[in-house]
Formats: sequence, structure tokens, C-alpha cells
Amino acid sequence: MSGRPRVVLVEDDTTVAAVVAQYLRADDYDVVVHTDGAAAAEALRTGLPDVLVVDRMLPGVSGDELCALVRARSDIPVLMLTARGSVEERIEGLETGADDYLTKPFAMRELQLRVRALLRRRLPSDSSAVFTTGPFRVDPVRRRVWSDGREVVLTAREYDLLVHFARRAGEAVTRDDLLREVWGWTFGDAATVTVHVRRLREKIEPDPRFPRYLRTVWGAGYRFVPEGDVRAVD
Repeated sequence: MSGRPRVVLVEDDTTVAAVVAQYLRADDYDVVVHTDGAAAAEALRTGLPDVLVVDRMLPGVSGDELCALVRARSDIPVLMLTARGSVEERIEGLETGADDYLTKPFAMRELQLRVRALLRRRLPSDSSAVFTTGPFRVDPVRRRVWSDGREVVLTAREYDLLVHFARRAGEAVTRDDLLREVWGWTFGDAATVTVHVRRLREKIEPDPRFPRYLRTVWGAGYRFVPEGDVRAVD
């Protein structure tokens, strides 16, 4: 990324939008604010930011629709804001393709940290060499993945998850480990991990119902098996 990272904030509550924008600008982000979902959709069709922060419950064009619009074109990080705090509501938001969420009311410091973590994971890792694990070829600099020569289009979070699993192949990795090491959270909802693992399986498994590479370890978490495993789980 060159210059200041660009954040598009879509929030119809003008007071909340003003405060959030102020805190993000204090972190040296170039912040563009939209208070209308339709206007935001038009702007996103012509140019994408480094991070999208979007209220889920927008009138007209919803946050879910904006997330889907972005996901059809890009893997940029999406942070969803929601006033609905139930696990089901959060899972629905993640299912649209969001990488992270915050439930209102939230601490502005937490918002800053979440955006910072999403941007940090967009940077190339210290280990930049292309590597192969099982049928997967991973290019850390370009953040691209191929399976048996076919490119697999992943979101930023899905890519981070796959690389983390690949670097710990054969190990049982707990959901708490993933929240801490992939999301950068010291605490959080394990359902977040479950949703993203399911989405990742849909893209890398021949049959997501019977995972061969990304297996469930009952009572522990998950294990990545590069050579494949045909035993049925879940």
C-alpha cells in the first residue's frame, strides 16, 4: 500500500459516522464517509478502498448487499458494524463475506485496533517464498493460491486461515488459537472461526461435506492434512 490507507465508512447515523471517521483519521487513514447505501454502492463500483467499514442495517442498499458487491470483485477486508448482537445475526453477517464484525455500542479504540489488524494482514508476510503443500501452491507476496493448477479465489481472511493451517500442517489448531493468531483477538466468538472455516472448505475441498484437507478434530479444533484424508467428518 502506498500513502495513507483508504477506508470507506458507510454508516447512516451521521453522529456515529462523524465520531468513527474522526477516530480513524486520528490513526492516519484517508477516510471517505457515505451515509447512504445506494451512493456507497455507486462509489464502490468505480473504486475500492483498502478497508470497507459498513453498517449492516442500512436503509435501501443494505450492508449485506454492499459486502456482496465488494466480494464479487475483490478480497479487500470488510468490517461489519451491527446493532444486533445475537450469535445468529453475527453469523449471518459473516456469511455475506465480512472478515470481521463489531456489535454496537463498541469502544472506538477497539474499532481502531480491528481496522489496524485487517490492514496488517494485507501486507506480505516475512516469509515471501512461494511454497507448495499437498495440491496447493501459495504465493505469499501476491496472496494468491492455486489447487492442482487452478486458482482458488479467497478473501483476505480465508487466505490468512489457509496459510496459517498450511504452516502448521498436521497439528491440531484450536479455535482460540485461530482467533488469537489469525484474527489478532485476545477473546472472541468461536462461531466466527466456524463460519470462515466453512467458507474456506467450500473453496478448497472437492466435497465440503466430507473434508479431505481441513479436518475437524473433535473437542479441539481443526487439523490441516495436505496429503488429503477421505474419512468423512461433520
